[in-house]
Amino acid sequence: MPPAVQAELVAVLDLLEHLGVGEEAQASCVLHALATSGVEFGEADLAPFPSDVRILFEGQQAARKVWALHANRSGPGGNEGLRRLLLAIIRDLRVVFILLARQLVRMRAADRLPETERRELAQLSTDIHAPLANRLGIWQLKWELEDLAFRYLQPDVYRRIARLLDERRGDREKWIAVARAQLGEALAKAGVKADIAGRPKHIYSIWRKMQRKGLEFSELYDVRALRVMVDDVASCYAALGIVHTLWSPVPGEFDDYIANPKGNQYQSLHTCVIGPEGKTVEVQIRSFEMHRHAELGVAAHWRYKEGGGGDAGFERKIAWMRQLLEGKDARDDDAALLAGFRTEVVEDRVYVLTPKGQVVDLPRGATVLDFAYAIHTDVGHRCRGAKVNGRIVPLSFQPSSGDRVEVLTGKTLEPRRDWLSPHHGFLTTHRAREKVRTWFKRIDLAQNLAAGRTLLERELKRLALHHADLDGLPERFQLRNLDDLLEALALGDVSTGQIARALHEISTPAPEPGIAPPAPPVRVPSADSGAIVIDGVGNLLCQLARCCHPLPGDAIAGYITRGRGVSVHRADCAQLGRLRERDESRVVAVEWGTRKQAAYDVDIVVRGYDRKWLHKDVSNAIAAANAHVIAVTARVDAKQGIATMDYALRVTDFGQLSSLLNQLLAVPNVIEARRVG
Repeated sequence: MPPAVQAELVAVLDLLEHLGVGEEAQASCVLHALATSGVEFGEADLAPFPSDVRILFEGQQAARKVWALHANRSGPGGNEGLRRLLLAIIRDLRVVFILLARQLVRMRAADRLPETERRELAQLSTDIHAPLANRLGIWQLKWELEDLAFRYLQPDVYRRIARLLDERRGDREKWIAVARAQLGEALAKAGVKADIAGRPKHIYSIWRKMQRKGLEFSELYDVRALRVMVDDVASCYAALGIVHTLWSPVPGEFDDYIANPKGNQYQSLHTCVIGPEGKTVEVQIRSFEMHRHAELGVAAHWRYKEGGGGDAGFERKIAWMRQLLEGKDARDDDAALLAGFRTEVVEDRVYVLTPKGQVVDLPRGATVLDFAYAIHTDVGHRCRGAKVNGRIVPLSFQPSSGDRVEVLTGKTLEPRRDWLSPHHGFLTTHRAREKVRTWFKRIDLAQNLAAGRTLLERELKRLALHHADLDGLPERFQLRNLDDLLEALALGDVSTGQIARALHEISTPAPEPGIAPPAPPVRVPSADSGAIVIDGVGNLLCQLARCCHPLPGDAIAGYITRGRGVSVHRADCAQLGRLRERDESRVVAVEWGTRKQAAYDVDIVVRGYDRKWLHKDVSNAIAAANAHVIAVTARVDAKQGIATMDYALRVTDFGQLSSLLNQLLAVPNVIEARRVG
């Protein structure tokens, strides 16, 4: 191991020991240093190490992707995305502490580097490491990272502020010690129990405040600061009175965040006074409970400082990290806290990369088409395909954190209506779906009606419902007429599966209360009693005809057979027509009962371009839809390369059948899936 790498490793291990991260983290640092020195580790080489050590080592290796993205980005911005990506790709939160410690060690030695490398290292600290240290509450790392980076990035400004302070940091800390002693003595005499901590401002913090508020150095009142922590709210105001009695307050520099908490529920008293030697000092007064909230509460101090926002899942992750760092939770040791982090904090976002390395934040489960719309509406409208890590994927593919996604676009804006269909799974985010819906809403009404009619007719044809009664459909969806329904179908507000289920419900209406029919129908007692009602006929057997396999929702009629009871056919069944011509008197009116039957038999045909495992994939799709296969036959036309599969299935209703047919059409190479009839 080279001497420089060895020296860096020793310094990092010392810092980690100070942070109390544990022996596993230190062991992983040794492995990383060896890997940096050229030692290659395969899976077999890492196998003897504990799993925590391997995970920590892999996290440090994965972080290189973030450093490379930062170095290769084309312009400013995107730092928040890179920080989130870093937290998303690591599996153990202790990796962050290792990365911060290593970066601080390198910054301390950066003055020996060439200027270009030194500035790149400082910019990385400013963009990634210092903000993470701030959010985690690791103040001793945060201020040093910020000051060193500021010193290398803006050396002239750094030296000017340092001269204005007119004292060394050690002198400021001595002054703080004197002020602490005076205030502590005054509080003790008044019987107020308090803990006092001094917090000298570092140079970068002073410069930030000057920039943010447009102040000159002479206008700053909080170059030095004291924090007073007491037991309760009453003691906070008592301590405030003692501070103002001991030292003269600066007019207009008092804020009561206890009576008027900040939006993030931050509470404290802030005042500025003229302290010893006539120097100004900011004093913050809060209870221990307020301090715990400011240090560990979700989105408390770090959001106030940075003026940013965040989702609840990300903030919970930060809060758990800060708890682990503090190590003050009496209920948990480090191992239990780590286990809680892994089980309770579920990252519900993914962070994927554009070809230029920009990070895009998406909900977990988002597709590459959602990604295209997240980039820009026109990119989504022109999307024709996508590549993930250089490999072409379908538009329904769901990328993972760290994946690089390239959208393949056409020249014209041509979103497709089936992108709105939930069965296909092209779009999962509400934002992307609304953009597609808005596009089609701008199209002429006649085109929407025509598109809706095409979708409805295709669905009725697939389900073999050629003579279905559509008059009651609009009312089921609280729409005025069939045209409104067709438009809603075209815009994706109503799915074809919903249409199928509505047709089933319309075909089996519940009887109106208090109104008895002239000739009460008699339910057929059988294993499926209640599924079919036969008008005016007594205790007869009932069976569904095998020639047409009627389903709930089909218009049906019965035919009285000899010895086999009533055979129930679809009303448009050709076999029933021949029986009717033979003997009209044996045809009886039947209807579906109010109780759904457990299962119905139906025949479907699936056609597709022949390939290996096509039959297996189709069968798996049927099984995933919870349909039962009764029989199947398959054949292949060798000349055309078309495979045809005939299935006899058992399903519950039209809704299940419609969903199944959609899933079959999503199987690669399948070109047709429909009900036979």
